[in-house]
Amino acid sequence: MENLRNLADSLQDLHDVMVKPLNVETVGAIEEKNKNSEKTKVSLEEVRGLLAKKSKEGKSAEVRALIQGYGVVKLSEINTSDYEDLFKKAEVL
Repeated sequence: MENLRNLADSLQDLHDVMVKPLNVETVGAIEEKNKNSEKTKVSLEEVRGLLAKKSKEGKSAEVRALIQGYGVVKLSEINTSDYEDLFKKAEVL
């Protein structure tokens, strides 16, 4: 879902650039928005680290259930686009 929002934001930015005259402030705003969206991406290492921490806290069964909820057996099989969602779910365990 986050990817769709990012795509919609990018399309809106493209539309704005094509409709409005391009100026330095517009370019700066677009670049800042893109930097912020890139910062929200979660890596496999971050997810793995959080899940390992939760397992050490005695929540191995919950961690396994989270992973299996994506229709896979291993963390490495999860689609990269699902990392952020998985990370958020694991945080609340």
